[in-house]
Amino acid sequence: MVQLAAELLSRRSGPAGPDLSGTRIAVLGATFKPNTDDVRDAPALAVAALLGKAGADVHVFDPQGMENARRAVPDLTYEESMTEAVRGADLVCVLTEWAEFRNADPVALGELATGRKVVDGRNCLDSTLWTQAGWEYRGLGRP
Repeated sequence: MVQLAAELLSRRSGPAGPDLSGTRIAVLGATFKPNTDDVRDAPALAVAALLGKAGADVHVFDPQGMENARRAVPDLTYEESMTEAVRGADLVCVLTEWAEFRNADPVALGELATGRKVVDGRNCLDSTLWTQAGWEYRGLGRP
């Protein structure tokens, strides 16, 4: 996921991995699965932490798991809404398949983001809808 983010942001990887310094990344989802606040061993939160370690300014929103995520990884920025997380983002990463994220309006979100680039880590978005709205879309494991 971090490498895919770096590719979308046209960042090169060095010996220590990608350098995402100077980029703002919105992470949508922190929990293990939707409809829970469980972040134990959550891949979404692990990816958010790795993006932060690569130098990105990471802004996380999760409908139910915010407090648990904040306790588990306090170094990230936690937002009160999806729109606040996306506002000014160079890249959006959808990492938990909450209905709120699946059904989000890509046109409206595109007006908030600085860069219309999205990584669909759960392959839960309608790629055609997002690309028609002007987003550069990448689905994990998709060509």
